[in-house]
Amino acid sequence: MAHSPAMPSPVALPGVSKIVAIGSGKGGVGKTTVAVNLAVALSKMGQRVGLIDADIYGPNVPLMMGSSEQPKVGPGNVILPNLTHGIKTISVGYISPGDKPLVMRGPMLHQIIRQFLQQVDWGELDYLIVDLPPGTGDVVISLVQTVPLTGAVVVSTPSDVSLQDARKALEMFAQVNVEVLGIVENMSHFTCPHCHHEIDIFSKGGAERTAKQFNIPFLGSIELIPAIREGGDRGLPVTLAGPKSPQAAEFYAVAQKLMERAEAAAAAASDVLEIS
Repeated sequence: MAHSPAMPSPVALPGVSKIVAIGSGKGGVGKTTVAVNLAVALSKMGQRVGLIDADIYGPNVPLMMGSSEQPKVGPGNVILPNLTHGIKTISVGYISPGDKPLVMRGPMLHQIIRQFLQQVDWGELDYLIVDLPPGTGDVVISLVQTVPLTGAVVVSTPSDVSLQDARKALEMFAQVNVEVLGIVENMSHFTCPHCHHEIDIFSKGGAERTAKQFNIPFLGSIELIPAIREGGDRGLPVTLAGPKSPQAAEFYAVAQKLMERAEAAAAAASDVLEIS
C-alpha cells in the first residue's frame, strides 16, 4: 500500500514571537479592515507588528495602509517589507499593483505564502498578523504547514448567512489544530447620526452567541461607522487616532483582549514544548 507523502513540519520564524491569522468564512465581512486596524492598535499599544496580506487574489492591505511602493530586495535575495504607520507589511499588491488580476494555481499560492513568511526580513516582532483570504482553502493549509500559528481570529457580521460561514471557518481551524483566540463581530450595528437610534442593519449579537455555542472567547463588536470605511479608503486606519478616539475605541478593546488571549496561548505552547 502506497504511503502518502509526509506533511511538512512548520518551522518557527526567528525573532517573531506570535503569529495570528485573521480569517472569515466568507468575503465582505470586513476582515481586512479588522486585520489592519488591529495591527495599528497593537503597534500603538507598544507592540512590534508585522502584517502579511495573504489574500493573493484580492489584496486590499496596500490601499488600506496607504502604501503602494514596491518592496526592496536586500542581500541574499531577502525581501525588505514596507514600513507603513510603524508596521512592516508585505502584499502581492505591492509587487503587482493596479487592477490586473493574478491568475495562479495552488502550488504557486503555496510558494508565495512561504516566501512572505520565510524570505522577508521581519526582524524582531511581537506580532505577525496574517490577513487570510475568505473561505477555507489552500492558503490556510500552506500557512499551518510553514509556521506554527499562535492562533486565529474569526471575523463575522451578525447575519445568519455570515455566521453560517464563520462556523465553517471555526471547524477548519479545528481540523488543522489551530486554536481560535476569539470571534469579532464586525458591522455590529449602526447609530443614526440624526436621531442617535441604533439600527441593526445585519442583525446584532449573533457572533457572540456563536462564540458561546463553540465555547470560544468573544473579543468584541465593531460598530458600522462611516469613518472606519473612509479611513480604509484613504489609507489612514481609524486606529491611528489612538484609543481615546470614539471611532477607534472598540478596535483597541478587541486588541487588548486579543493580546491577553495570544499571550496565554503562546505561554501554553512553550510549556508543552518544555514538557516534551
